[in-house]
Amino acid sequence: MSNSKFSRRGVLKTGMVASAGLALPQYLRADAHAGFTNAPGESEVILGFNVPQTGPYADEGADELRAYELAVEHLNGAGDGGMMSTFSSKALDGTGILGREVKYVTGDTQTKSDAARASARSMIEKDGAVMITGGSSSGVAVAVQALCQEAGIIFMAGLTHSNDTTGKDKRANGFRHFFNSYMSGAALAPVLEANYGNDRKAYHLTADYNWGYTTQEAVQSSTEAMGWETVNTVLTPLTQTDFSSYIAPVLNSGADVLVLNHYGGNMVNSLTNAVQFGLRDAEANGKNFEIVVPLYSRLMAKGAGANVKGIFGSTNWHWSLQDAGSQAFVRSFGTKYGFPPSQAAHTCYVQTLLYADAVTRAGSFNPCAVVEALKDFEFDGLGNGPTLYRGDDHQCFKDVLVVKGKENPDNEFDLLEIVEVTPVEQVTYAPDHPQFAGGALGSCNPGA
Repeated sequence: MSNSKFSRRGVLKTGMVASAGLALPQYLRADAHAGFTNAPGESEVILGFNVPQTGPYADEGADELRAYELAVEHLNGAGDGGMMSTFSSKALDGTGILGREVKYVTGDTQTKSDAARASARSMIEKDGAVMITGGSSSGVAVAVQALCQEAGIIFMAGLTHSNDTTGKDKRANGFRHFFNSYMSGAALAPVLEANYGNDRKAYHLTADYNWGYTTQEAVQSSTEAMGWETVNTVLTPLTQTDFSSYIAPVLNSGADVLVLNHYGGNMVNSLTNAVQFGLRDAEANGKNFEIVVPLYSRLMAKGAGANVKGIFGSTNWHWSLQDAGSQAFVRSFGTKYGFPPSQAAHTCYVQTLLYADAVTRAGSFNPCAVVEALKDFEFDGLGNGPTLYRGDDHQCFKDVLVVKGKENPDNEFDLLEIVEVTPVEQVTYAPDHPQFAGGALGSCNPGA
């Protein structure tokens, strides 16, 4: 069975969703197998890769799919094995997952929650996916995580940075390897203070969905705690492509720092507009006007070009890291695709290995067994140093990178430089921290 056979086959119509009085498909019935949703057969297991193939985060989605395909190759024993050789857990051996060949189906989230849920539901109900992973939006992650909880499927979140994903919207069946808004604020504030001082006035432009809200809250609270004043906060639509009307008022606002709580194509466009309006060459309050991008990626830096030079931000991972795991992944990815991977690619590759490893260590695909294997799991060798999957909220804790746009890049990929590796202790918080208040993890759901 080829992977091409497992492309998206369309979206289930509402009437096909299982409900009271409607017979479940055979593979969703508890009497058909071991008592959990989509228990795989003896020869193969199907994973669902749900990524933005269209929309403002499509570049991230394309890199995520590349990473997923590489992870499947490695799990099935092809290629050089990548991070499987550096991973501190030695459970994976290149024979698939529990002896089953790994197959996959794909979906397009379109960076829209409804579309993402529909494609995930299709992969679960039509294709028999036993795990769903992917996405480059916290709105999508929260929506799909809730669906997977209801369906009895493990969700290994892709690129999702909002506090909500492992905060008020956390679910027992969901796990996040990516860092979050709070961690960005905690890592960035000391660097911003050291470079720009503690007497600054900030103007926030914020993407109008849950990631934007929590990122603004995190950066605003951390910078105000060191003395900065917030002079204005303005929400911008996720679908916005021209930010001129939002940039124009900034120079007359009394602010001397613009914080762009934007990601992907939104950040590329808003930063480009800000440069066009002369913000990078301006002065305000007797200071050079500065721009901050709380969440960075190599793909965004490439899209924004020279405009990123000298601009600070944070990132989950970067291909220039010199630890053995990062080097192994960059080597594998670069050999296959001809360029270094993004942080989105890294996260999705790692999430696939972590799921496969948890199943193998548990000896079962049952979601509750997987949850137990991942809960409070400590590991190393997958980049970012020693890492913990905290049992309280299924959030990963690891070092966080502060980066800035490189002034004199050596090549088209050498666009960001790491200025600070923030130790995990500095970005760790209590599970009941106010920025993560509300919601309950609940219990694992095996479905069926």
